[in-house]
Amino acid sequence: MTDEITNQACGSCGMVEPVLEGRLQNDGDRPEPLLRAGNTNCGGCGMSVVLNWLSLAAGTKHHLQMVIPACCGIVTPGRFPNSAYGAPVVAATFASAASVGCGLAQVAELNGEDTRVVCFAGDGGTYDIGMATLSAAAERNEDLLYICYDNEIYGNTGGQRSSSTPLGAATTTTPGGKTVGKKDILAIMAAHRIPYTASLSIAHPADSLRKLEKALTTKGFRFLHVFSPCPTGWKSEPAAGIELVRQAVVSGLLPIFEVEQDEVDEKVTINIEPEMCDESLTSYFKAQGRFKLGVNVPEIRAGITRNWKSLRRRTILDDED
Repeated sequence: MTDEITNQACGSCGMVEPVLEGRLQNDGDRPEPLLRAGNTNCGGCGMSVVLNWLSLAAGTKHHLQMVIPACCGIVTPGRFPNSAYGAPVVAATFASAASVGCGLAQVAELNGEDTRVVCFAGDGGTYDIGMATLSAAAERNEDLLYICYDNEIYGNTGGQRSSSTPLGAATTTTPGGKTVGKKDILAIMAAHRIPYTASLSIAHPADSLRKLEKALTTKGFRFLHVFSPCPTGWKSEPAAGIELVRQAVVSGLLPIFEVEQDEVDEKVTINIEPEMCDESLTSYFKAQGRFKLGVNVPEIRAGITRNWKSLRRRTILDDED
C-alpha cells in the first residue's frame, strides 16, 4: 500500500501514525463480523469501531462469548430473536457484568473449552455501578477480558454524568458543568496487580489492534480502556470522532500506555509520546458542545502535566527494578 494509505498525519502537530499496517482483510478474519451490518448504533459512535477491531483481533483464532450490561452496547443487538452481534451475548444488569462473565469463564474452563469471555461495558457500568463486581473479579484474577468503552456519560439514559465525566462537561445532571475531575480507572485497575491493563486510542489502530490481540491471548484478568466518542452526548459532529481522540492523545489529555504484571514485577510502557500540543487541546474542547460553558485550559494543562509526571515516575521505577 502507498504511504498515503498506510499513514495518517495529525493536522495540528504533524504526527505520523500507521493504519493497521495494511491489515484490512485476510484469510484469518471471522466468517461474519462481530458487529453485523444493519445495526442501530449511532453514526460516529466509538463503540462500533472497537467492536470491529475486536472482531479483527479475534479472527478465527478465538471463540468469543460476550457479556454486556445495561449500556448502549446492549441496545445494539435489536429485537429478539434477531441480533446485530455475530457472537453469543448475555445481557447483564448494570452491576453484574463481571460476575456473569466469571461464571461463563469458569464453565468454559470446566468443560475444557477454548473460549474467550469478554465483558463489554460503558463507563457507567464500569467506573460506577459495576465497580464492586469488577474489582472482585480482578482481585481473584479471573480469566476474563473486560473492555470499557468510555464515552464519559450515561449515554443510553439521556446523558447523565458518571465518575468518568471530565471537569467542566455539561450533562443533564451537571448543567452548569462538572466540578470535579475524572476518576483514574487505569490506576485503580493496575493497583489490583492484574496481568494486563492498557488504554486504547481509536485514532491509532495498529497499537490498539496489537493490544486487543495481546489481551485475547493473555490468561487471567485483563482490562482495556477505550476512549469512545459519543456525538450525541458530546454535542460533536459524527465524522469528527476519530480526530477528537487524536487531539486528546496529541495534547496529552489521553495517555496511551500498558501495564504488565506478575507476582513479582510490574512493567509500565508508554506507547505513544504526546506532543503536549495546546492547539490540539483547545480544538478538542471547542469542537464539543458539552464544553459550551468554557473550560480553564491552563488548569487542565496543569492536571495533564501532573498526570504525566506520575506516569513517567512509574516507568522510571520499573527501569530501576
